[in-house]
Amino acid sequence: MLNRVVLVGRLTKDPDLRYTPSGVAVATFTLAVNRTFTNQQGEREADFINCVVWRKQAENVANYLKKGSLAGVDGRIQTRNYEAQDGRRVYVTEVVAESVQFLEPRSANQERSSSQNYGNNQGNAFPGYNQDQNQNQRNQSYSKPDEDPFSNDGQPIDISDDDLPF
Repeated sequence: MLNRVVLVGRLTKDPDLRYTPSGVAVATFTLAVNRTFTNQQGEREADFINCVVWRKQAENVANYLKKGSLAGVDGRIQTRNYEAQDGRRVYVTEVVAESVQFLEPRSANQERSSSQNYGNNQGNAFPGYNQDQNQNQRNQSYSKPDEDPFSNDGQPIDISDDDLPF
């Protein structure tokens, strides 16, 4: 039998870290994973996949990942069910992560949160990661770090749906 899942996507919100009564850390998060095809309207859709990670890796995920972070998950699908307070049976399917990889440096999260580098990906699957030297020089050429490089330009900004974090 084989039950193996490999995902690459962006977190839809900050991870939720909790501890069991015996003190074991568990973090839950949802990954938005783009589909490889477009729908009839030409739009790319995404699947939102619930993930669970345990112990030290859960604490690392909670400390170093946040909404929009690019992450790789290697694990297995697990189903469970429980009885809700209203008496109905609830079924849950989730990925139990055996390994979570942080696929971009921490500085990329800070750049993304300041919204300065959304348009500068140039098709790179990992925004802010392995950029060429000229790209880094262009980003540092502004006199003020909080200044909007597109203000007073008057030109539309071309950003595809593939460049958005989710």
